[in-house]
Amino acid sequence: MSPVGACLRSAGFAALVSAGAPALAPEALAQGADDRIVVTATRQAEDASDLPQSVVILSGEQLSSADSAEEVVQRLVGVQAAISNGSQATFQIRGVGAVDHQALTPSAAAVHVDGVFLATNVQASLLAYDLDRVEVLKGPQGTIQGRNASSGSINFITALPTDTFEAYAQASYGSFDRFDAQAAASGPIGEGARGRVAMRMLKQGPALENIGGPGDAGGVRDEFGIRGALALDLSPGVDLLLRGHIEADQGVNPAPLNSALVLNDHEISVGADGVQDTDNRFFGASAELTAEAGDWRITSITSFEGFGQNYGFDFDGQPAAIANLSYDRKYWQVAQELYGRTSWDGGDLLIGLSLSADDFTQDYLIWCGQLNSTTLVGSCAYPAAAARVGPTPASTAPAVSLLTRIAQTREMAALYGVVDLDLGPQTTLTLGGRYTMENIDGEGFGQHIYADGVKALNNRGGLGLAQGANTIEEGRFTGMTALKHRFSDDLMAYVSFGQGYKSGGFNGEVANNVTHYQNEGLFGAETVDAWEAGLKGALGDTLSFEAAAFWQDYDAPQARIFVSFPLPGGGAITSNSLANLDAATVQGAELSALWRPYNAFEIGAAIMALDTEIEQTTDAPGGSNVATFDGKPLPFASDISATLHARHEWTLPGDMQLALEMNAKHQGEYFLDAEGRADRRQGAITLLDAAARLRLSAGTELSLWGRNLLNEDYALSGYGFIGYDTFRSQPASWGVSVRVDW
Repeated sequence: MSPVGACLRSAGFAALVSAGAPALAPEALAQGADDRIVVTATRQAEDASDLPQSVVILSGEQLSSADSAEEVVQRLVGVQAAISNGSQATFQIRGVGAVDHQALTPSAAAVHVDGVFLATNVQASLLAYDLDRVEVLKGPQGTIQGRNASSGSINFITALPTDTFEAYAQASYGSFDRFDAQAAASGPIGEGARGRVAMRMLKQGPALENIGGPGDAGGVRDEFGIRGALALDLSPGVDLLLRGHIEADQGVNPAPLNSALVLNDHEISVGADGVQDTDNRFFGASAELTAEAGDWRITSITSFEGFGQNYGFDFDGQPAAIANLSYDRKYWQVAQELYGRTSWDGGDLLIGLSLSADDFTQDYLIWCGQLNSTTLVGSCAYPAAAARVGPTPASTAPAVSLLTRIAQTREMAALYGVVDLDLGPQTTLTLGGRYTMENIDGEGFGQHIYADGVKALNNRGGLGLAQGANTIEEGRFTGMTALKHRFSDDLMAYVSFGQGYKSGGFNGEVANNVTHYQNEGLFGAETVDAWEAGLKGALGDTLSFEAAAFWQDYDAPQARIFVSFPLPGGGAITSNSLANLDAATVQGAELSALWRPYNAFEIGAAIMALDTEIEQTTDAPGGSNVATFDGKPLPFASDISATLHARHEWTLPGDMQLALEMNAKHQGEYFLDAEGRADRRQGAITLLDAAARLRLSAGTELSLWGRNLLNEDYALSGYGFIGYDTFRSQPASWGVSVRVDW
């Protein structure tokens, strides 16, 4: 039994019913009593302006128009998201984060929902509804949220049950036959008990135009989600918060655009053979217990999360029948977080234990034309199947399809602690550390399927049959220190050093031969050391600002590598896998400000300048030479990004209110992968959203809104195959909404 497994079994997840750990009481999760913005991702209710790191808070109102989690990046400088396969979001913060299409791989920005870590990038693209706020911590997180957080963390906090009854219902209609309905109800349901239930249904027709076949290839959304929460006051000082959710996606994933096609903006061209229905399900539950134990406040969070997926799309992005793919995935994770906090004159201490286990299985199938679901044989030959046969064919029929199956289990245990020490009335030193142990077991096979239904293991190059297993065991310490000094109530400066870590793993896509499961076919852990200096302050009661400069040493960055190999009948295709580069450096500065001259008007702006550079001094993975990567910028790392938002309200006769709001983001050009090729570069884009809202005296609000009003067409992510394929953004859209509050 591994050390991690022993920790999991001995803990038995029984900490839920123990004396508990120090988290925040539900009422502490809202705004502070003096209207300060309170951050809770650090497991403590802290004023955002007092934290010695870069923090951005987005309110639920700011995110009310968001469809999915990745849309938060449109409000953030220095944060980008690569969207692949329609349902996978990989976040980059300050240029750090592998752009990967595998569900096995989490984002380098740790994603949490209500304190629960989401271990795959599939879960990160959740349907957004009934959110209280989103907290974004920039820079590596090496302590409390230190699991796979080499670039930072993004924390989604849903709305809590309320002490008094409240409810709302909202319906929207817009472009592409979009229909969006949301509703929630909250309030007391008995002595010491409060409940909340929220739901959302979203339907939308194809937003991209498919000029080569059926319209549904442009993407169909058919999503539903419901979430419930129950808060119980068990006894004085002891509270229990139960949460549960389930979401479903029954639409059609949009097909990619192949680089060989010359089309108009927001157009794709694929045939009917690649259009497949989606059947995705996400579900989970958690129990959060808080209790007072002497001078300690203890919190325990026990959680279960899972999903099942069955979907696919036209892999080649062309109208001819060449290659289709599908994913059949099953996943679950259980986790236990236990932490406690105590304070004394001149100090504060938080210590915690984190345990988790997860299980993932995937069938990854590639074929051509119409699929026989029994034999897995397509109506034509997928061109790369024959290249995997190896020196000894198992059939005289042609090889036509590929199936890769992988199963992975992971166990994790971590101890962490953070202490704040007052060095004087205005100066605080923070020290923190985390030791993380992970045990990852993976096994699988890759096989080709002949036209007569015979199946045989891949053996490309005659290196050995594509079947095997391996284990990754590693332990890492990450730490941080920060020194802050408050010059006055309105001005604070800090300097900090922090470390981040993201574990290695298995490549989950096509297995060519036995090396896929050996050490050389795995990707290793990446680490980041980061230094930051910042200033936070206010000028009077109307203007607040933050400024920060940072430098990051990025070791063994994980990157998507593209390797071209020839086909037996001539031509070549590109194979994709995750591997490690040598190193990279990241440096930059950011400035943000919020001006609120009077209550009815505010304007906010932020800008970040970023410089990233890959340092490749040894032979690159996959046989690529050093020059392929050395000196290139990191993927999805724009050298400049800026945001601007403005809102103004007017009071009208009859107690009505009119509000106009605008949100814009400019993103400088970025490369879609680490090779930094000109033909895989996305030019600069500017995104503009706007809305007009009229609130009637009876609690009804009417809205007119628009998204991507400049009609930008840009790449969400890309991959190599026959040429290069990119997933595309949606065009400009508009809509009307009505909302009623009780």
